[in-house]
Amino acid sequence: MAEASTIGVERDAGVARIWFDRPPLNVLNLAMLAELNAALDALPSPPHLRFLVFAGKGERGFSAGVEVRDHTPDRVAEMLDRFHRLFRKLWASDWITLAAVHGYCLGGGMELATFCDFVIATHTAQFAQPEIKLGCFPPVAAVTLPALVGPRRALDLILTGRQLTASEAQAAGLVTQVVGEDELERGTAALLRTLAAYSPATLPIARRGVLRASGFDFERELEEMERLYLDTLMKTEDAQEGIRAFIERRKPAWVGR
Repeated sequence: MAEASTIGVERDAGVARIWFDRPPLNVLNLAMLAELNAALDALPSPPHLRFLVFAGKGERGFSAGVEVRDHTPDRVAEMLDRFHRLFRKLWASDWITLAAVHGYCLGGGMELATFCDFVIATHTAQFAQPEIKLGCFPPVAAVTLPALVGPRRALDLILTGRQLTASEAQAAGLVTQVVGEDELERGTAALLRTLAAYSPATLPIARRGVLRASGFDFERELEEMERLYLDTLMKTEDAQEGIRAFIERRKPAWVGR
């Protein structure tokens, strides 16, 4: 029996809404990542499609990140390849991207949301990069967070895994706008109307100019993070122990190597 679809796509004029639909927390597993990449590959480039909006179905959140069971030694390389393909596609595209965030936005979910050009979050949204608790780190966030919030705050978020409220994330520069619980769709639509009024030729050029001036070479630095993650981190006993402990629902026993 075929696995149920976990990605929804809605097209309306120049906007595509990409929905995560894997309750309860829209955790991104290998099948979901493949479906998400296929959905993006099927979408036209500007000016036929100008805007992408990522959002999560269900009451509990945008996404709690990538499936921990897909971090095991036999799956981690494939997981990283599928997950990072998404970011490479968005980086190279001329779409303007928005994340409409409610509830939990954790791990890979936070990496994807904060990679978008705009982030609109409800006031009860929660952001965190908790990978350190598993003996891991987030490769995309390791590249993007220093540019978004500075090295000091990036170290704080990645090395402590602490959680930010929507207001704290906005103050840090990770969230564009905070709205009420019932205002997420309305706030997103209002921003899209503002952007849609501007030149379809100019917006992508302006976006590319800002990204080029951001001070980092995303694709090159992501390759470096992938090598560090796969060739160094995932060969440590602590990283493997952290993943096993999470799956077995116990406290990890770190050995320091």
